Amino acid sequence: METPLSPLEFARRARKLYPEREAVVDGALRLTYGGFFSRCDRWSHALQRLGVRRGDRVAYISPNTHMHLESFFAVPQIGAVLVPINFRLTANDFEYIINHSGAEVVCVHSAQLEAMDTIRTKLTRVRHFIALEGTCDGWLEYEQLLTGEDVLFEPAPIDERGLLTINYTSGTTSRPKGVMITHRNAYINSVGTLLHVPMTCADRYLWTLPMFHANGWTFTWIVTAVGGAHICLRKVDPALIFDLIEREAVTMLCAAPTVLIGLVNAPADVRRRSRTPVRVVTAGAPPAAATILRVENEFGWQLTHVYGLTETAPFITVCESRPAHELMTPDERARIKARQGVELITSGELRVVDSDGNDVHWDGQTLGEIVVRGNVVMQGYYNDPEATAAAFAGGWFHSGDAAVVHPDGYLEIRDRFKDVIISGGENISSVEVEGVLLGHPAVVEAAVVGVPDAKWGEVPHAFVVLRSGASAAPEELREFVRSRLAHFKSPREVTFVGELPKTATGKIQKYVLRQSRSAISTQ
Repeated sequence: METPLSPLEFARRARKLYPEREAVVDGALRLTYGGFFSRCDRWSHALQRLGVRRGDRVAYISPNTHMHLESFFAVPQIGAVLVPINFRLTANDFEYIINHSGAEVVCVHSAQLEAMDTIRTKLTRVRHFIALEGTCDGWLEYEQLLTGEDVLFEPAPIDERGLLTINYTSGTTSRPKGVMITHRNAYINSVGTLLHVPMTCADRYLWTLPMFHANGWTFTWIVTAVGGAHICLRKVDPALIFDLIEREAVTMLCAAPTVLIGLVNAPADVRRRSRTPVRVVTAGAPPAAATILRVENEFGWQLTHVYGLTETAPFITVCESRPAHELMTPDERARIKARQGVELITSGELRVVDSDGNDVHWDGQTLGEIVVRGNVVMQGYYNDPEATAAAFAGGWFHSGDAAVVHPDGYLEIRDRFKDVIISGGENISSVEVEGVLLGHPAVVEAAVVGVPDAKWGEVPHAFVVLRSGASAAPEELREFVRSRLAHFKSPREVTFVGELPKTATGKIQKYVLRQSRSAISTQ
């Protein structure tokens, strides 16, 4: 009597209970769940007619459109494997990922058709190129393939430990790795998220987060599971976000801290306080307490901070609210919310260990690496046994994140281990220094990296984006940090920049800042 643990089970339930409820809003297009799943079924049938079989890879390069959302159901329900690709990558990146994943069908949004045409001859395994929107010579058209298709596709038997998606990490100093996520991984993450961040069919979810990023943190399936409405957003635009929140009565969204920073620093005529509270889930990078405070105080939104990685499907901790937190001042509560928190009920076991594999003391000071094992951890890296073995050394997945554990058991990330600054034998958390800088009224964004120093080995160097119309001197910012942290943690130098380099998922590319420092005149 066992039912395989798969997010396709959420689709079965939604088909039964919510056929007349609004499922998707994408510009002028509105679909009920009945209409949405009809399109998914017709696309499944079309793929089978194109020769897609169980285990075949189907790649997508698309922003947050209804067609991309359909892929998260239409592809796996015939047993194929979805490969959602970061649409902001270069043609060379597309070539590598498509070839490495073994995709035989590639579905591409109109904005990327031209780039794809430059590499088509190099994608020797791809049998079908499909334009999701627009037209291009030699490409099949998505809507034409759907036209006239009946719903008699052949569903595939589901193995909960079988591949659901291959999600490629953001390559920085090496090629991106293909994270193999199973049906079970995604199901467990979805259920665990709903336990800690409940949703109902009354919820209307705004897609500020890219669907390709760890499967939209599994909200592609979570929103569907409860019969909520998906409000598609193809580009992060603060004016449009605030407009949609009001016009579509949005109740929930997910966003990396960099998106939240953009919202709280949007022009005054754009920013507005919501009529009803909006629940926000943030992850992807440690948010600063100052950002959390502004989001909650200025917008009236309720923020939940979670932590995870693409390799963990993605969530493994949540900054769980406790009664004692409600007695704190807003500033104190924001500092607690900036911590990564505790294990999700369903995610598995998490530890912070020293170099010998021993648990660190719960003193809020001793640094260790986050390691995890459990239901949400990936199957491995596709076609990369060496990287898989290294990641699973000792029977635990090694995150590469450096953290401390506070006496109450709450985890707090201090840095990526590769970003920890070691100055005169002392560890400096770039995240901690950035959090302080973001508390300065003139600072919009900040990134701190370690740079070589003849005496100390490394010293902190800050890259800072100032608010429009604001000013601050380097020494003012250095003194601002010195007054709040140990003096050796204060940046030795400050470089003012117009923007910080980021990945498509909002992570600051610190390796770019290190490489470019010599080419940027310092202040």
